[in-house]
Amino acid sequence: MSKEKTVTLHKSVKPYANANNRKSTVQLLNTIPPLLLVWTLAYLSLSVSIWLSIGLAIVASGLLVRTFIIFHDCTHGSFYNSKKKNDILGTITGVLTSFPYKKWKREHAIHHASSSNLDKRGVGDIWVMTVEEYTNSSKWQRLAYRLYRNPLVMFGLGPFFLILISNRFNRKDAKKKERNNTYLSNFLLVALCGVIIIFLGWKAFLLVHGISLYMAGALGIWLFYIQHTFEDSYFEEESEWNYVKAAVDGSSYYQLPRILQWLTGNIGYHHVHHLAPRVPNYNLEEAHETTPPLQYATTITIKTSLDSVRYRLYDPESKSFITFGELKRRTRLAASESKQSVLKPTTRASIQSK
Repeated sequence: MSKEKTVTLHKSVKPYANANNRKSTVQLLNTIPPLLLVWTLAYLSLSVSIWLSIGLAIVASGLLVRTFIIFHDCTHGSFYNSKKKNDILGTITGVLTSFPYKKWKREHAIHHASSSNLDKRGVGDIWVMTVEEYTNSSKWQRLAYRLYRNPLVMFGLGPFFLILISNRFNRKDAKKKERNNTYLSNFLLVALCGVIIIFLGWKAFLLVHGISLYMAGALGIWLFYIQHTFEDSYFEEESEWNYVKAAVDGSSYYQLPRILQWLTGNIGYHHVHHLAPRVPNYNLEEAHETTPPLQYATTITIKTSLDSVRYRLYDPESKSFITFGELKRRTRLAASESKQSVLKPTTRASIQSK
């Protein structure tokens, strides 16, 4: 993509990169109070039906995802015009969703600055290995990677790791403010959970909060995974990497039914978000619809997104993700061709001797 087109595309979405305090407040009111209400009803309904409580906990998980999108906008400074408001609201919604605000804000900023860059992987993104890296890895490294990319591990155990381990500890290079914010988030989260357990019991807590946090975590990991893992996703080495191409070609447009689009805060327009992170979630759809070049981004539906679960390795040569099965077939074919190339000269020599 030329420099001119890059500048033009940035300019086209700039009008949407402004927070509307009224819209933000409305979104806050139609998300947080309903979440707290559904949680309350889930606990109260335990005396009526455990299945009703589970159903309400599942509904709460959807509202938690929407709450996370508000948290996510705060980390980009795009939800309110005021930095102070974003920081306060970000910390509060971070406690509700179990994410430390400043820690995740920094890691996510790194993700945006290096998304799809093969030379800058490892912070704020999903572990991706190239075909060559995987082939040259040790047996234990390959096993670790296979386990990591296994759907049962990524989406089944992933939420436990995210909530209980990854989000609870600071990175070694974290500065004082970031560390203190994580400590504060942990303290408030433990205090909140402790109060619920003391008054309602740990079984009730695990049934309601446990289910809603777990399911929201699994949905969040799925969204993050599918938005960057699709067959022809964009990845390049540093020398060839382009920010705009990484945004438009390396992020998908996840086309969802209206109710799911609402619950996920329009984050399905992920290509728009990566192009202009300061666009608040409630402006993403309009930015997409009024900017023709953005409509060429890879569109994924719920049905087609399921195919991406099979993709494991990125092949820089074909510019696409491949499965472990495809790598196995390639390896067998290469071995067969190599064997034939060794045998052919021997066969010719045998004929000549006769």
